[in-house]
Amino acid sequence: MKNPTFVAELHKRLGAPSSETVESLRLLKAFLKLAPAQRSEVIETVERLAIDAQASPDRPLS
Repeated sequence: MKNPTFVAELHKRLGAPSSETVESLRLLKAFLKLAPAQRSEVIETVERLAIDAQASPDRPLS
């Protein structure tokens, strides 16, 4: 992706990605660098947070 012509073509066709998209890709890249056991821990933690958030929707996530 270091080819400026290719990047310019993509930008022309697709437009600029949102900051959320860029951040999501950064997180995915970091996630993929984790060992499988660490990935499982992250998934379990996120699932637990999602369940907790559903149980008490008025509580802010922090």
